[in-house]
Amino acid sequence: MANLPWRMSLRLLSVVKKGALVLGILLAILLVVRIYASQQGPALQPWHTWHGEEMSAREIDKASFAEYQTQEQRIFRDMQQEVTAKLTPETHTPVNRYWEQSLVYPEKFRHNWNHSFVLMPKGQPKGAVVLLHGLTDSPYSVKSLAMNYQQHGFVAVVPRLPGHGTAPGALTDVSWEAWLATTRLAVREATRLTGENVPLHLVGYSNGGALAMKFALDALSEPTLRKPQQIVLLSPMIGVTAFARFAGLAGIPAMLPAFAKSAWLSISPEYNPFKYNSFPVNAARQSWLLTKSLQQQMSEAVRHNQLNGLAPILTFQSIMDSTVSTRAVVNTLYNELPANGSELVIVDINQAASFRPLFRPATYDAVNALLPPAPRRYTTTVITNASPATLDTVARTTPAGEQSERVSPLATPYPADLFSLSHVAIPFPLTDDLYGSRPLDPHHYGINLGTLSLRGETSVLVVSMDSLMRVTSNPFYEDMVSRINQHLPPVSPDTDKP
Repeated sequence: MANLPWRMSLRLLSVVKKGALVLGILLAILLVVRIYASQQGPALQPWHTWHGEEMSAREIDKASFAEYQTQEQRIFRDMQQEVTAKLTPETHTPVNRYWEQSLVYPEKFRHNWNHSFVLMPKGQPKGAVVLLHGLTDSPYSVKSLAMNYQQHGFVAVVPRLPGHGTAPGALTDVSWEAWLATTRLAVREATRLTGENVPLHLVGYSNGGALAMKFALDALSEPTLRKPQQIVLLSPMIGVTAFARFAGLAGIPAMLPAFAKSAWLSISPEYNPFKYNSFPVNAARQSWLLTKSLQQQMSEAVRHNQLNGLAPILTFQSIMDSTVSTRAVVNTLYNELPANGSELVIVDINQAASFRPLFRPATYDAVNALLPPAPRRYTTTVITNASPATLDTVARTTPAGEQSERVSPLATPYPADLFSLSHVAIPFPLTDDLYGSRPLDPHHYGINLGTLSLRGETSVLVVSMDSLMRVTSNPFYEDMVSRINQHLPPVSPDTDKP
């Protein structure tokens, strides 16, 4: 009997060893599968292996916006010398954004929107706004909203977040802390240009939405940070898919040069002048680390009753979003907010779509399944069909603290060929020259992705059909801007539109 505990310990140790062995074997199998999968498909190109010398978070915190832009110019010059100038003839295609003679070469346009920029209003500024673009994006994605703010008398500061706007390889060597430091830098610049006696707005799209929220939460407890008076979020990255949590493991084989492609989740042709199509493992990893930090900070703020000082939040979100978690927007963010005048605007699926029987059953009632029962501490507005039999749309608004909804008709019907909005469509009007379905000038940027329609056999294209079929502009953009403008001063009669 005296030997019983010793025998049990030996058995337990044996079980642990066997478990560790099985886990090791499974991990080895997964790595082999990952290595095999990563070696398929296109080869890495110079724009995948190059990365610029971005400032670190510490350096950005010590820099001025002018110094940041000076370093930005150096990075673009280095990219021209190390990528564009060294391209081989087989990469000289009409839609390669890195070839100087291609249709989509950004430097040939009247303005290269990959760079950080500042828009100044006419006359005395009425406010300041910092607009933050999304992951793999560039300042172009918030350009239209920046111009709207400028028209309303705001100084608009739009930084290029580190690793963006140049080449996708730059995202293999960047951290979310540097993105957040750039957010702080942009707020400092906006304050320098306007002073602190005018309102400050933060606008964040996708990953930029997470940065806007992180900055706003930091400002609640850090006196040196300026508190915003309004936060606007577009498809905000409050939560990401579970895969992003383990994305770092997918890149482990890339530690060996022979398996460098393992550092990429997707490798695609770079035909978009203002957004990367290839996606590195590190980008997914950093987005998860950012949202993890944000969610932990939200929990802490709720526990210590610190959210009462948070600015009102106005969010625009498609009920169908394959990039970020719509549920996290509601559960992690909105359900924790105090009654501070916040509003959540959700665009429903097209309930009158011709191919509605092809939808997954859960999509029919996705909005009701998502939202908690009224009353809520925040206003909710659902943009949806007036009835399942018509493309006419209405806004169903339930004010904060109330149970009954108010229904108001919208001028824009749901497009018949659209079954839902998408994550990437929210910030772009239909008239956008790159992403719009009704571009003002479809040749402005050498390609128009909003009207692109490719038909043929499967397994031919190296580009994902999912990415090509995603809607890229927002039919309800004007309604969105109208809701944003309710929080802005009116346009002066003598103000020219940008």
